[in-house]
Amino acid sequence: MSGPAQRKDLILVVDDCADSLGMIHHALGQAGLTALLALEGEQALGIAEKMVPDLILMDAVMPNLDGFETCRRLKDTPELAGVPVIFMTGLSDPEDVIRGLEAGGVDYVTKPVRPDELIARIRVHLNNARLTRSAHTALDRLGQAAFSTDAQGQWRWATPQAEQMVAGDDGQRPDRLHALAGHIRHWLRHRPAPGDRLAVELPPSALRLRYLGEDNPGEHLFRLLLEDGDGEASLLRTQLRLTERETQVLLWISQGKTNREIGQILDLSPRTINKHLEQVFRKLGVENRTAAAAMALRCLGQGTG
Repeated sequence: MSGPAQRKDLILVVDDCADSLGMIHHALGQAGLTALLALEGEQALGIAEKMVPDLILMDAVMPNLDGFETCRRLKDTPELAGVPVIFMTGLSDPEDVIRGLEAGGVDYVTKPVRPDELIARIRVHLNNARLTRSAHTALDRLGQAAFSTDAQGQWRWATPQAEQMVAGDDGQRPDRLHALAGHIRHWLRHRPAPGDRLAVELPPSALRLRYLGEDNPGEHLFRLLLEDGDGEASLLRTQLRLTERETQVLLWISQGKTNREIGQILDLSPRTINKHLEQVFRKLGVENRTAAAAMALRCLGQGTG
């Protein structure tokens, strides 16, 4: 007896040309994908809010609300911000390509659309989106305050914890996200390395961010630290069930400090540092400082394994 049928991926196609819609609808059906059709931007927004698609094919040039603005509005909606958007257009000017990517698009195909190429690109971006959702779900379950932006600092996705810390509930979400985007855009120009930190004044509070690198090409991942600087310590203490002093020692170990350096920082003797390390090794079930540091980095969301 066969199991339940797997849900087909849902593709929202937005194009003011009925012939183009018909051709793409047929190609999607042949490829085993389900199509939702919209003739203009406002209609697309209404459909997407009722039934979140897995991917959107967006015509760039449409009357009333064009594809670029439609995409920007989609990305401003938290439930839809993670849906990949592929632009379709006859425009070949590089500035239009840039406009599409800046609006939040992940790819760009020119008309007349070649069905085989379009389906291949759709499958790549559906797979990327699935991998991203898996990573986001893991961060959600760990209670991590994490979010991602594009290269311009525009908000792409956030865990509930990060959404609350950054956007708040004071009705100032757009202004706060705009201000944060400016800080991040400027900072990313200096090509930060994973693990680098950024402090941002975002009234009425200050935020401390740790850069985790590119989650996907063009998508930059950040983790929020508590304003008092104890965010990492709190996370390690809770997740790994360590004492406050053991947590401090492990944090410095994860940053490459020697026992002597840690002793100077914490005003303790190297022998006392060794005692704390022995307890850390025992509690984590590891045999050396390298393994302990790796476990700490994974817990903090910056491990590579």
